[in-house]
Amino acid sequence: MRLIPRSRGGALVRFGVGALLVILFTAATTAVAGLLQFKTFVADFNQTPPISHAQVTIANPGHPQTLLLIGSDHRAGEPFSQANTDTMMLVRIDPNSSTINLLSVPRDLKVLLPEGGGLATDKLNAAYSIGGPNLLVRTLRQQVFPGLRINHIIDINFGGFEALVNTVGCVYTDVDHRYYNNTALTDYSSIDIQPGYQKLCGSDALAFVRFRHTDTDIVRNARQQDFLRWAKAQFSESELLSNRNALVKVFGAHAETDADLHSLDGLINLFDLVAFSAGHQIKQVPFPAILLPCAPVPTTASPAVQQTPCYVTADPGAEQAAFHAFMTPTKPAPAARGSGSGGHPGSGGSPGGPRGGPGSAQAPGLTADVSDGKAQAAKLGNIGMPVYYPRLIMAGSTYCTDGTCAEGPVPNSYPRAYLIHDQSGKAHVAYRLTLVMNPGAGQYYGIQGTTWQTPPILGSPTQSRTVNGRRLLLYFNAHNLNQVAWRSQGAVYWISNTLTSDLSSQQMIAVAASLARS
Repeated sequence: MRLIPRSRGGALVRFGVGALLVILFTAATTAVAGLLQFKTFVADFNQTPPISHAQVTIANPGHPQTLLLIGSDHRAGEPFSQANTDTMMLVRIDPNSSTINLLSVPRDLKVLLPEGGGLATDKLNAAYSIGGPNLLVRTLRQQVFPGLRINHIIDINFGGFEALVNTVGCVYTDVDHRYYNNTALTDYSSIDIQPGYQKLCGSDALAFVRFRHTDTDIVRNARQQDFLRWAKAQFSESELLSNRNALVKVFGAHAETDADLHSLDGLINLFDLVAFSAGHQIKQVPFPAILLPCAPVPTTASPAVQQTPCYVTADPGAEQAAFHAFMTPTKPAPAARGSGSGGHPGSGGSPGGPRGGPGSAQAPGLTADVSDGKAQAAKLGNIGMPVYYPRLIMAGSTYCTDGTCAEGPVPNSYPRAYLIHDQSGKAHVAYRLTLVMNPGAGQYYGIQGTTWQTPPILGSPTQSRTVNGRRLLLYFNAHNLNQVAWRSQGAVYWISNTLTSDLSSQQMIAVAASLARS
């Protein structure tokens, strides 16, 4: 386990800014409320001063915009030298695109930053501590993505994240494995979350998206973007509208933005664009990261000794390809043909799907495994719903047990049977089987079952496909298949991909099609 030390002056903030887009969509839906409502928003935003001399380019009304979303522990009025940022996410909102594009930039990206009158190698997030958002923008533009133009900067602190999540009523989250760390024992950020689909509120949601104790920067970025998708998909416009005033007040109290978002024209320009895109899917563009190994800490070293920095780098050509994909609008997908229905961005209805045809469940890289799945189901026992397990799993993967994957003292995490409460408070039976491919790379996938037939995560399938007589619901994010679900009488089941989508579409469909009742 490689633990990341706390930052000076407080906990090192590592969280996604999914709630930030929720607030933008909320505010945008009030465009019809008129000028008075926007004047109220300006007053709320003015609770904190604007970022001084922000390095932004003001976009013309109706044109695409690129936002830089920053997650930090900075408080307005304090020097940036006492603050840290560990979330840097670019958001592209384009009226000509069928998706809203996201690109998370690793905090550990190796860059050159000013030091002692010259330049020194450092991590990208150090740019924030040295020169605030403006140096961060210049570094991104000069060393990572030449041609990048930021139209707005939005910097939200950890208190704002917790408050926003609680104000929207928390977020149902597909937790891929057990997350545990005891701060009192290790002096690192605490977390105690069991695996399985569940509702996460303020501090637990923050801990989940901050977590990087046993993960890489890339895995954490993927977790943050997934949380954003779950938050956006969970709430209808009417639900957000009912809380809009409280949300905007929270946002104004905890976020720092460029001066244009403190003006009436700037807010209307951005909110009109966001309102137009409110129904669009989220498309995650991966950063082409190459992880540089860390120098090991000597076993005799004092706990106070800092670990040699672990950097992320990337091929410049691959960086430009990712930036091009981020900036390029997604064309609406044509209607799918054959037995599938629906489509997803950049597809003809079934990219990455099995080549064997509509009824096929063939996929390389899988292995038959019946006995271990049966043993997992037997350990669960009679939980009040049928338990299904896969007869095919990824080659080289194994089921997590309390003796192999557990990170904390609480037993019965693997497999896990529990109750989940829906939005009305009604309890439903649920279970989770967790499989691990590579724990160091955050590669956990799982099988989820519940008697809750309408969980938000399964609200909008991209397409469906019938395999072995079973109608499978497919949930794509761009070209990655995140979930494959199917419904039976009284229950719903799904397989969740790893955070970094390590299972191919073929493999996901084949595993789901192999589910058998214990």
